[in-house]
Amino acid sequence: MTRGTSGDKGEKTILDSGKKEVIVLGAGIMGLVAACELQKKGFQVTVLEKDDRLGGMSASFDFDGMPSERYYHFFCKSDAPLFQLMRELGIERRLRWNETRMGFFFDGGMYRWGTPGALLQFPHLHVLTKMRFALEVFFAVHRRRWRRLDRMTGSQWIKGFLGDEGYRVLWQSLLRLKFHRFEKQISAAWVGRRLQRMGKSRKNIFHEELGYIDGGVRELIRALEEQFQRRGGRILLNAAVTEIRIDKAAAAVTGVVANGREFKCGKVLSTIPLPYLSSLAPGLSDDIRALYQKLDNIGVVCVVLKLKRPLTPNFWTNINDPAIELPGIIEFSNLTNGKDKIVYFPFYLPEDHEYTSKPDCFFSDKVIGYCARLQPAFDPSWVLGRRVHRYQYAQPVCPPGFLQTLPPVCPGISGLFVVDTSHYYPEDRSLAESIRLGQKTAFLVAASKNQNCDNR
Repeated sequence: MTRGTSGDKGEKTILDSGKKEVIVLGAGIMGLVAACELQKKGFQVTVLEKDDRLGGMSASFDFDGMPSERYYHFFCKSDAPLFQLMRELGIERRLRWNETRMGFFFDGGMYRWGTPGALLQFPHLHVLTKMRFALEVFFAVHRRRWRRLDRMTGSQWIKGFLGDEGYRVLWQSLLRLKFHRFEKQISAAWVGRRLQRMGKSRKNIFHEELGYIDGGVRELIRALEEQFQRRGGRILLNAAVTEIRIDKAAAAVTGVVANGREFKCGKVLSTIPLPYLSSLAPGLSDDIRALYQKLDNIGVVCVVLKLKRPLTPNFWTNINDPAIELPGIIEFSNLTNGKDKIVYFPFYLPEDHEYTSKPDCFFSDKVIGYCARLQPAFDPSWVLGRRVHRYQYAQPVCPPGFLQTLPPVCPGISGLFVVDTSHYYPEDRSLAESIRLGQKTAFLVAASKNQNCDNR
């Protein structure tokens, strides 16, 4: 494999080996998995990545000498595509499982959460609402068909179970601080599948067990890169694609332009966020480009703190407190039992939010103040390090009927295939879904002889 930048001297701009050629845009987990699958099917694959490292949202960074992930990743018992891929790559021994705790910080008080006993002891809900909440989770975990829930919003579904009180206490803050003005537009199917995935990762109703990779997701990325290398693949970093070239007369893709250089090929698989496609592929029809422009996404500004001691005993703490503008915090070291205490504070922000233009210190200073509210014993001297990471398209906004509004995977251009995390729907974002969709789309690319394919 050649791994470098698109400006490397001597790099051919025309892929002319005589083998079947595919260019994959994006070196996140989905793109890397798709690239490896296409190699198995006899293609020569080049991956173009605008970042300076592999992984996308799964990439790691050096946190004062300690490799850490930009954004947290954990695994549930139902994440079968991940486990299968780890076995194939020979790294299944790195999978670890630990019991975890949940918390709920409500109106200035910290409460245990996630077990029947915690629910019964929570003082801010009527006993009937507590029973309804338990039923809501039970039915979500055991539901097999989601079509009916795809016809209503999450807020409608939740209120139908819990009433206004239950929605206000348990859900409203979570949805509002994640989706803001889209709070009441999120599909019930998306909400329900999120509940189901977490619910299926329990040893029993009293104990939750979650997984992680020893060494972090970078070990999975490294294994994928090594497999790609053995098969002769090529990855170019710092390769910002500025155009997907399309022959309008033939309605066929001809290649891409990255950093001013043309890479010609007969097939392109894009795994980058869909909103980019409207400007990157001017050869698409106006109708298709309009579909990309209509998609709404939520960005994230994620503050990562390294602390001397745990902030709470919880892995995940949901938050409903007027003084904290976060839906929750994730103490990743409480899952991994790491020596260094790592806590993630994600601010989910639509692109027009007033905070999006704020500097990193604005967010890190805010979370230092939140720490003192979440943990009365907290002192700023606990903070050993802080980092802030941003991602513009972190969470698709999925209203009812979302799948029918998505631009097709094959947008009417021979050789062009376009997917991103929106196509997980009704599933939430996870590595398992990235792997599943990468494998599925690679099959479509390999099997297609023209633009006609299974768009869903």
